[in-house]
Amino acid sequence: MACTPGQHHLSTVTVLIVAALFGALVGVILGLTGAGGAIIAVPLLVFGLQLPLTEAAPVALLAVSVSAALGTLLALKKGKVRYRAAGFIALTGALTSPLGIYVARQMPDAALRLLFAVVLGYIAIKMFRRSGNHYAKAPTASSAATPCQLDDFSGRLIWDARCARLLALSGIAAGFLSGMLGVGGGFIIVPALQKATLLHMRAIVPTSLAVIALVSGAGAFTAALTGSMNWSIALPFAGGALTAMLAAGWFGDHFTGPGLQKAFAILAAVVATGMGVKAIAAVTGISG
Repeated sequence: MACTPGQHHLSTVTVLIVAALFGALVGVILGLTGAGGAIIAVPLLVFGLQLPLTEAAPVALLAVSVSAALGTLLALKKGKVRYRAAGFIALTGALTSPLGIYVARQMPDAALRLLFAVVLGYIAIKMFRRSGNHYAKAPTASSAATPCQLDDFSGRLIWDARCARLLALSGIAAGFLSGMLGVGGGFIIVPALQKATLLHMRAIVPTSLAVIALVSGAGAFTAALTGSMNWSIALPFAGGALTAMLAAGWFGDHFTGPGLQKAFAILAAVVATGMGVKAIAAVTGISG
C-alpha cells in the first residue's frame, strides 16, 4: 500500500513515541560531539519514519536548533562559548541557508539522498582520521601560521582579514548545506575552528553548538514560513532531542575523546552506505 509523503503505516501514538526516541538519540550525539546530530537526524527520519528528505530536513533543523540552543546557554554560563566568532559564522550561514532550501526543492528526492550519502561518507572518513590524532587535546601553543591568533593577555581571538575570511567561508558552507540537506553544519564548523584557531576543544564544541543553533534556527524558520514543516513529527522529535541534550550535559565529560569520535564515524559510514545504496537503486530503478 503506497504512502503519500509524511504518512506512515504506524499508528499515530507509535509515530510520536518513535519520533521522540529518535530525537533523543540526536540530542545525545549533539551534546557529546558538538557536531553530527543533524547528520544522523535526517537518516533517522527518512528510514525510521519514511519521510522524504525535503520533509525530513526542516524537522531535523528544528530539533537541532532548539537542542543546540540549550547546550549553548548552559555553556555560556560557564564562559566556554566564543560568542563573537559564533555570531559572525552564523550570520554568514544564515545568508546562504535559504538558498540551500531553494536548491533542494529543485532536485529529485533520490538525488538529494545520494548527495546526502556522499557528504555523510566524507564526514565519516574525516572524523575517523581525526580520532586517531589529538582531536580532544589542547592545541600546541605555537603556530604563527594559524589564521586566528589568541591575545596573550585577554585570551580573545585576534581578528584580521585572513581570520574573518576563513570563518566566513565556513559559515557560508555550513549555511548552504544546512538549508539543502537539513544538517546543522557542526561537521564543518568544528574542523574549521580547529584549523583556524588555537582554541581547545572545550571552547570549540560549545562555540560550534552556538553556530548550529543560529544557522539551523534560520533554516527551520524559513521552512515554517513556507509551510514545509511537518509539525506532528517535528514537535515530539524536537522534544526528545532537547531532553537528551540536557541529560548529555550531565555525563558528557565521561564520554569524550577519540573513542567517541571513532564510534560516531563508524556509525556515520554505515548510514552513508545504506543511504547511498538505496539512492542509487532508486535512481536506476533496481528497487522497483
